[in-house]
Amino acid sequence: MKNPYYAGPVSDHFDGERFFVPDAPGDKSRADFLRWRREGGRAVWPRQAPSPLQDVPPARSDGMRVTLVGHASFLIQLAEINILVDPVWSDRAGPLGLLGPRRVNQPGIAFADLPPIDVVLVTHNHYDHLDMATLRRLGRGHRPHFVTPLGNDTIIRRAARKAQITALDWGQSVEIAPGIVAYLRPCRHWSARGLRDRRMALWGAFVMTSPVGTIYHVGDTGFGDGAHFVDIAAQFGPPDLAILPIGAYEPRWFMQAQHMNPAEAVQGFLLCQARNAIGHHWGSFQLTNEAIEAPRAALDDALAVHDIDPGRFRALRPGEVWQA
Repeated sequence: MKNPYYAGPVSDHFDGERFFVPDAPGDKSRADFLRWRREGGRAVWPRQAPSPLQDVPPARSDGMRVTLVGHASFLIQLAEINILVDPVWSDRAGPLGLLGPRRVNQPGIAFADLPPIDVVLVTHNHYDHLDMATLRRLGRGHRPHFVTPLGNDTIIRRAARKAQITALDWGQSVEIAPGIVAYLRPCRHWSARGLRDRRMALWGAFVMTSPVGTIYHVGDTGFGDGAHFVDIAAQFGPPDLAILPIGAYEPRWFMQAQHMNPAEAVQGFLLCQARNAIGHHWGSFQLTNEAIEAPRAALDDALAVHDIDPGRFRALRPGEVWQA
């Protein structure tokens, strides 16, 4: 099948048609998916779980200010630059806004309360990270610079036809403002928008370096052997902040290759040597089996095992702010 998103040279993670993680397990099959559904064990989430917090961010911040919008969506205010990561304001994480899991809490920043958005980073094309309706609104109202892994630019172009879009391969970077650079780094995940385009667009994590500090943001990843976390500290030094996923991890036999659990997220935090961390990808859209509060409780347990001050690794709720 011809790749509809990207055409480029073969590399150590692209075979000419599909991207891949070297030495990663093979894709889960339809039979595996049906086994997961057949086995049950899915916790019942509440229909509504509103966050008690709502942020109205300042127009700019000269330091480092990070707000969880919900699930994997963040506003990062970094050295006077406003960055959205994986923005999703839709009620559902799925095609056309009609399918997929429904949001159980509202975005922690109202769309109308957003400051001027300069840059949008999109880590990969799963619907809970790349939301066409939200990107279309941002393209029309804010006209940001979009930065994303290879192939996702083709998808984003459909929502923001006249936008500036930069597509990066693993190891590449772009200066998004004077003195602020976004680097795309490997992670252990995959991509798809439909049934026939699996791994045809790249996925990745971002490192943002700036005069006020370094942020390492991971949208989705499996832990694997942990080498991609070790590499961050080796390449960039210890990040001031690591933003790490802690949810959508059960059952482990099905999810382990693509999503960390909280204990693995703590291991990643230690391996990348981050000074502080934020846990995300939990509590807004039910993607997997665990209960809505399970990631937060499991994170507390994992931090206690390693005798880590829980203030250094916080599982944020929508509208909650971390500030350096």
